[in-house]
Amino acid sequence: MRGIIVFTWLVAGFFLQAGAYFGLAARIGIPQSPAFSNPRVPFAGLVFIAGVVMVFLSAVIYELLPDRESDGEDQGETRSRGRGR
Repeated sequence: MRGIIVFTWLVAGFFLQAGAYFGLAARIGIPQSPAFSNPRVPFAGLVFIAGVVMVFLSAVIYELLPDRESDGEDQGETRSRGRGR
């Protein structure tokens, strides 16, 4: 479950970055003045940075969410597989 949550958070961050750049900031066409270098929407940079933060927070989420333990075998406990032990 942890992997699904982190992957969803990661993909959402990348889509937010791409949407902010291509949908809000990038101008389409041939530049004709210095004003062409400004983004179309004034807060496009903030939305892009929010996407970057989401991508980095996915690593934090991965570390903070507990992993599913599989019968104590991850902690070094072993079960004997022989007869009567």
